[in-house]
Amino acid sequence: MARPSSLCSYFFTVVTFLLVVLISTTCEADQSKLPKKKHVASMFIFGDSILDAGNNNYINTTTLDQANFWPYGETFFKYPTGRFSDGRLVSDFMAEYANLPLIPPFLQPGIINRGNYYSGVNFASAGAGALVETFQGDVISLKTQLSYYKKVESWLREKLGNDEGRMRISRGVYLFSIGSNDYYAKILLTKGFTILNSFSESNHVGMVIGNLTTVIKEIYKTGGRKFAFMNVPDLGCLPVMRIMNAEKNGSCLEKATSLAKLHNEALSKQLFDIQKHLKGFKYSLFDLNSSLRKRINHPFKYGFKEGKAACCGTGQFRGVLSCGGKRPVKEFELCENPNEYVYWDSIHLTEMANKQLAREMWNGARNSHVFGPYNLKKLFQIRYV
Repeated sequence: MARPSSLCSYFFTVVTFLLVVLISTTCEADQSKLPKKKHVASMFIFGDSILDAGNNNYINTTTLDQANFWPYGETFFKYPTGRFSDGRLVSDFMAEYANLPLIPPFLQPGIINRGNYYSGVNFASAGAGALVETFQGDVISLKTQLSYYKKVESWLREKLGNDEGRMRISRGVYLFSIGSNDYYAKILLTKGFTILNSFSESNHVGMVIGNLTTVIKEIYKTGGRKFAFMNVPDLGCLPVMRIMNAEKNGSCLEKATSLAKLHNEALSKQLFDIQKHLKGFKYSLFDLNSSLRKRINHPFKYGFKEGKAACCGTGQFRGVLSCGGKRPVKEFELCENPNEYVYWDSIHLTEMANKQLAREMWNGARNSHVFGPYNLKKLFQIRYV
């Protein structure tokens, strides 16, 4: 028979063992009830005035490349934000659909102190092109936008740690709208384009696509994997281009239309090739050109009353970029209801048009205006570790 001290020791050992098992089992059960780590989304935006949320407010440029005055922003924000519309842009709706806050412009003072980089950053600049020479000195070129992104990428890794920062970068969506200004500049023979105007249209397009490809690959090197692109609209059918074709009763300007078509064909082919060569590269390509042209030609079908003329501007089709009276031409007219128009000013779209396009980009089926394997909704859902 065991001694009393031995019995006490035995029972103490058994009770301790049972307590350890119980605590361990309880902890495992509690761990199973913990919510799984939330999928963290973010969006990084590159490009031109289609996506610029106000970066050009903070650079030394002309009012041709700024929209920080009335009546810009009059409908949704009730004040000018720097967006080239009466309200929100496509990227603003994308953020809403992805449950993100409005993505702030990189140059907005104080955003780094408020930690606003976590949901993404907008680097887009009105007037910018893929070529450095496009409106050089007045805009933030795509090359410079890339350098800004790399600063944010370093900041995220520093603040979140390398692993968490890498996850944030790989799960982010990189949205692009670029190219239009490279062709505006060529058509309008803008300063700095003397040499580039000597190139053929196909060579010019090749340089634009080449520069864009370089930026895509640089972002890929940092860990970016999910990319979304809007192709170039039918530039010849913009109100600002129609007034250059007065002798043909304001029909679309063929040279501009041709450049847009060449660009879009080259972009589609290049993205397909990139996907084959870069492991894990995922993309969505939205056919802005076709989608917008349908609204221009059949406005009533999409809830508009006017598809060719702008809401704000002057001249035929209100095609003179004078909206707001702060540009070289001071006279302008303003429509009563922007929601009835596809175009807000002689180049840019109304909030209503932006909203419709954003909805197509987000939900689009493969047989719609979304090309490539993914729409924006599916692109945001893809997770990389």
